Amino acid sequence: MEIERVTAEIVDAAVRLHRELGPGLLESVYERVLAASLIKAGLQVDRQVPVSFEFEGMQFADAFRVDLIVENAVVVELKSSAQNAPVYGKQVLTYLRLMNLNVGLLLNFGHATMKEGIRRIVNDHTSPSSVSPRLRVKSEFGN
Repeated sequence: MEIERVTAEIVDAAVRLHRELGPGLLESVYERVLAASLIKAGLQVDRQVPVSFEFEGMQFADAFRVDLIVENAVVVELKSSAQNAPVYGKQVLTYLRLMNLNVGLLLNFGHATMKEGIRRIVNDHTSPSSVSPRLRVKSEFGN
């Protein structure tokens, strides 16, 4: 499935969800409802995907979890905060780099409108050499 279509469907579903439920719920609630909406729309969605990595020869199993991965291509990180902290975008970009993926969406449901809480993040450095040789990811996606 084309990445642009996938991201458009994710954003549309997030806007509908925010319009219906409003801001202020826990991230876990938005995650569950958004995942169910995307699955209902026919997309493949994996929730709370554990990601392991290697650093300087040491293995770190299940070091972090990605909120959603849609169609094995788009990382979706959910927040429910009144602020858009710069570290949120850096977190998504790091996930993309470690997982060798190109596109992520940071969706913050804490704002009055969803438009304020949508940020698309693109990893332009997806070659294996873009990540330090001391830091390598191991995930169920074969990267």
